[in-house]
Amino acid sequence: MDDAEVRAAGSTESSGPDGWEARLPGRLAELRVEHDWSLDELARRTGVSRSTLSRLERAEISPTAALLGRLCSAYGKTMSQLLAEVESEAPQLVRSGQQLVWQDEASGFTRRSVSPPQPGLRGEVMEGVLQPGADIPYDRPPVPGQEQHVWVIRGVLELTLDSDVHQLRTGDVLRFRLWGSSRFRNPSTKPVRYMVVIIQQ
Repeated sequence: MDDAEVRAAGSTESSGPDGWEARLPGRLAELRVEHDWSLDELARRTGVSRSTLSRLERAEISPTAALLGRLCSAYGKTMSQLLAEVESEAPQLVRSGQQLVWQDEASGFTRRSVSPPQPGLRGEVMEGVLQPGADIPYDRPPVPGQEQHVWVIRGVLELTLDSDVHQLRTGDVLRFRLWGSSRFRNPSTKPVRYMVVIIQQ
């Protein structure tokens, strides 16, 4: 993966000096140190170039969904868990305006953390919106065997698990444990909106 695959991201939470975007690079650097990995070792584990990882940790670039997915897989975390570590502690009641929204404009993907991870709770809920033609591949799951329930609220979602392709339409639910690669694609001419319920092991 090269620098061309890294794009800017946005959020409803402040991305200024105290916003979650400003805290993400530091947390990524901390995770690498906690694992006692060099940049070269992390590059080997993720397939992301050393220079891209370095620039990411120095907050010179913002990651795409695919890049964050690779880092989460290496660290054994879901994307929700990683983002929860850099946002304010989630209250028991999560108002709509408090829900972290992350956009990967280059790929046409918007992700809302509806019910973020919290100590003592096993489940989390994420809302995704894919623009027409958006295609988000993940090489491997952040946590092998993770239980997920994907419910399409509106539109058409093509969800590939390893080599099995499932086309979900409004109201359809796909339930599975994720062991290998996955791919979320919008094959239609209208946006697709869906919910993902994740159950931690």
